[in-house]
Order: sequence, then C-alpha cells, then structure tokens
Amino acid sequence: MTTSDDFDPMRSAEHIEKLQRNMDHVEKLSQRLIEVMAHKKAHNTALDGPNQDLFARAATSYWAESVQNPAKLLEQQIEFWGKSVMNFAEAQQALTDGAVQDAGASPVDRRFANPMWQNNPYFHFIKQQYQTNAAAIRQSVADVEDLEATDKTRLRYFADQIVDLMAPTNFLATNPDALEKAVETEGQSLVDGLENLVADLEANDGELIVKLADESAFELGVNIATSEGEVVYRNRMMELIQYSPTTETVHETPIVLFPPWINKFYILDLKAQNSLIKWVVEQGYTLFVVSWINPDDGYAEVGMEDYVQDGFLTAFEVVKKICKVKQVNAVGYCIAGTTLSLTLSLLKQRGDTSVKSATFFTALTDFGDQGEFTPFLQNDFIDGIEAEVNEVGLLRSYIMARTFSFLRSNDLVYAPAIRSYMMGQTPPAFDLLYWNGDGANLPAKMAVQYLRGLCQRNEFAGDGFELMGHKLRLSEVDVPLMSITCETDHIAAWKACYQGVQQMGSRSKSFIVSQSGHIAGIINPPSKKKYGHYTNANLKQDADGWFEGAEFHEGSWWPRWQTWLKKRSGKQIEAREPGDSDHPPLAPAPGTYVKLNARR
Repeated sequence: MTTSDDFDPMRSAEHIEKLQRNMDHVEKLSQRLIEVMAHKKAHNTALDGPNQDLFARAATSYWAESVQNPAKLLEQQIEFWGKSVMNFAEAQQALTDGAVQDAGASPVDRRFANPMWQNNPYFHFIKQQYQTNAAAIRQSVADVEDLEATDKTRLRYFADQIVDLMAPTNFLATNPDALEKAVETEGQSLVDGLENLVADLEANDGELIVKLADESAFELGVNIATSEGEVVYRNRMMELIQYSPTTETVHETPIVLFPPWINKFYILDLKAQNSLIKWVVEQGYTLFVVSWINPDDGYAEVGMEDYVQDGFLTAFEVVKKICKVKQVNAVGYCIAGTTLSLTLSLLKQRGDTSVKSATFFTALTDFGDQGEFTPFLQNDFIDGIEAEVNEVGLLRSYIMARTFSFLRSNDLVYAPAIRSYMMGQTPPAFDLLYWNGDGANLPAKMAVQYLRGLCQRNEFAGDGFELMGHKLRLSEVDVPLMSITCETDHIAAWKACYQGVQQMGSRSKSFIVSQSGHIAGIINPPSKKKYGHYTNANLKQDADGWFEGAEFHEGSWWPRWQTWLKKRSGKQIEAREPGDSDHPPLAPAPGTYVKLNARR
C-alpha cells in the first residue's frame, strides 16, 4: 500500500508527461499506419497459401479413418484431454504453492529461454499447453492416410506454419521478455516497436517484410563489397567486373564466376576476412564476376535464353578477348549453376569448346526431388505466380524472400519481428542479413520457364529442355567438373545435386559436401577453420552410399578446389590489369547494377 510518505509528485508528473508524449507519438504512428495500409499494393492471393482442395482432401481422409477406426480417434482425444487437464492441474497447484514445483525436462527451444517459462505458473502453463496443442496437431497430420506423398508433405508444412504462428512468444500478452521490457522502459519499447513496424511497412509499400539488418550501417564499395576491380563490360543483363590482381603473375586461364540473379553477387565479397573473390585473386587467378541487372517490369519478356545469350555466352566472349585466350574456367552458384549446365549443353551441341572446366556451387540440375520446396512447386502456387507475373511483369523480390524466410520461419520471421516490433530494438548491423534483405526481382517469362520447365517438369534431366532452338540435356554436360554442395542446405539439397552430377556426361567429376548450409557452407574461408567437408571419388553409388564411404576433412574446401583448378588453369603469365583498349573501365567495383534495389 502506498503511503503519503512514498508519494513523489515530481516523479508522478514525469511519468504522466512521458506517458502523454508516448500516447501522442502512438497517435501519429497510427495515422501513418492507416495511410500506408490504405495504399498497400496487392498481389495474387493464391500466393498466400494452398487452395482449399488440400485441406478438404486431408479432412475427408481424416474423418474416413475416424469412421473406420473410431477407437483410434477416441484414444488420441483422451490423450489430448488428459494432458490438457494435467497442465491445468499443475498450474493450479503452482498457484497455490506460489511457484512451479516440478517443471520437468523440456526440449531445448530458444523461444522459451526466459526463466519465467519455467518458474512462473502463468507462463509455464501457457508453454505446456502450447506444446501439447502443437504435438496434437502434428500427430493428427501424421495419422492422415490415403493422401499422396506430395499432399502429405504439404499438409505437414502448412500445419507446422500454423503451429509456429500460434506460439505464445508471438503475442505481447504471453511474451515475458516483451512485457518485462515494456515495464522497464515505461512503454517506450512498445512505441519504438510500433515505429519500427510502420517504417517497415512504409519501406515496402504496405507489405510486411521484417527488416533483418540495420541498412544504415553498410554502404556498397565502402565497408562491404570492397575488393578492387573495374566494370569492363555492360549490357542490359549484366555488368562484368574484372578484379585487380594482387600477385605479380597469374594463371593464363581466367575464371568467370556467375552468381545467382535471385540475390546480389556481393555475398561473395562481404568483407575481406570472408571474401571468396579476394581469396581467389590472391591465389593468382584473373577473376571476372557477373553482376546481374535487378529487373523492373520492362524486363517482362526476358527469358532464360536472354540470361544464357547476353549473360553467359557474352561473358565468355568478352573474357576471351580481354585475356586473349581460347578457353575459360566457369563457376555457377545456385540458379546460375543450373543455367551454366544448360549453357554447357548448348555449347556441346554447337561444338563450342570455350569452357575448359566448370565448378558448381549448390546447383540443382535434377529437380526430381523438390525437397523443402515441395509445398510451393505445385500447380496452385505456380498458377498463382504465373497470374501474378503476367499482371505485373515480374516476380517481385519480397514474394521470393517471404517463401525462403518461411522455410525457417522462427529464425527469419518471428524472432526478428519480436525483437523489432515488441522489444523496440534496432536491427543488428550484420552484413549477411543486410545482403539477405537486398533482394532482386525475376522477369516474368524467366520465372515461368524456370518453375514450369525445370522445377515442375524436370525437363533438363528428362527428355530435354527447349531453349534457343535446341533441346538441352543434362547428359551433354561433359567438361571436367567439380560440384560443391552443403550438408544442411535447405534450398539445394546435396543429395538432389548429387543425382544431377551423376547424370552429367563428364568423365572427370569431383563431388564435395561441405558442412553447414547454402551460404555458410560456401562462404567458408580457410582462415576460419570452422566447417569441414566430405569427399569420395566413387560417384557410381547412391547418395547415402557415397556419404557412408566419404572421407571427412577438417577445414574449408577452398584449398582443395584451388588444387583441382590449378591443374586446369595453364601456365603463369604477367598479371593482367582490368580491361583493354576495347573494354576500358566503366566504373569501379562493385559497379552500378548491384545498387539497384528491388523497388526501383
């Protein structure tokens, strides 16, 4: 009870004044929120979830099973009711005792790291009941029968999304961290969080895209993407960057590296300590890197053939002219590795030997196993994407970013949203997350070609992929090659990459599985001594057999690749400065195309 001696009018006045300022601020933010949502740009609603047929089939199957085997349903319900009643009884006992007496061992879950989830009766009950509900939903999905494997995979994915969405940590009233922060800051954290929310909505035309990094902390060419070089060629599809040598001599055969155009190339050059670009140059190679255009709706009719002709083939010709050589070593990362394979098939049919060797970073060429993307590669979603791109001329970057993020929703959606919107925190100055948020659009035609012909119909590994008047086949990739994949890659699963490499026609193949995922497994400099890698020369067995017989090596795969590449890179010659008389420097690295954001 407060006494007259405890009352401090000056302190009370300060509280009231601060509260009034915060309320005024909230009012202004609310007006901004209403305004930005009123001008939100719509997208095709088919991209927001599966059509209702999936859930209808699942419900029909579930109830049919229940009719045939009612004891099974009754057993599940009794188990769920029993656990729920026990959760409530434990909470009642804890309230009586004033503390949770026996929290029990809980699975490790970073969302519930706050001690209050264990020792506060209210929060402990909420956590226990959430976990009980989640287990019941997942068990119900697991018990659904008479569904095709693809439908079962999709049902499991979307059920997991519902479970993750409904986590108590995602709501202010049931998030102890956010509540403690609000009390500690006298509500300022909630005002700051609303400010962050409105700012993110305004930055993305009303679409909620959680900002993952402090964008003001980075500037391309200043403290990120700083390797020295020059743009030596530019067309409507790409800028070609030649990096300045750091050794007196270089290998005669240059390297041309094609990054994916779904993202920006500077993942390969975030900072000096982990720059693959810098490291390759330091090993004595002339390195060219393609920086793709970030297309707007004027690129609607640009297809895979344009990326091949004005990207890959043009880059090969320009590099050969500048370096005065007949062959290059090519590298393709992710979708650019897929397209490099298409290009190699095309060159084979044309009798063109411009490529001496090929290196693939996490590149899918056989899409028979769609892996974690199965939920998004069925007709309802692809029909929605096709309708969307036909209307706006491109597949907007935020749609792709959202898809990738929800594959890891707790880490890439909910946790950042909680920190930003509930806790009022400024996003971290993290270069990788800055790059991750710097998305790129896809041209309409190219997106449909890729999704229909390669991902859905798997034509390249099948009867052939029609492009530029040719039917391109995976078996026609016959240059010496090395494929680097990543053990926990959720975008290009290593086993699927392996199946593609097995079908290539090359007599000289090397295959590596790096530890970690799609990015960290590739951007893994030797100096870090962090992730190791697996090798096995026998590529005639299935993926599981390959891995079982593989040898593990400590440290980065980069030096192993360099040893392989060195044998295919010719003699040492005097180091080359960027460009020549026909290809004068146009702009310093990282160029101008990389600075075009997705909303230009």
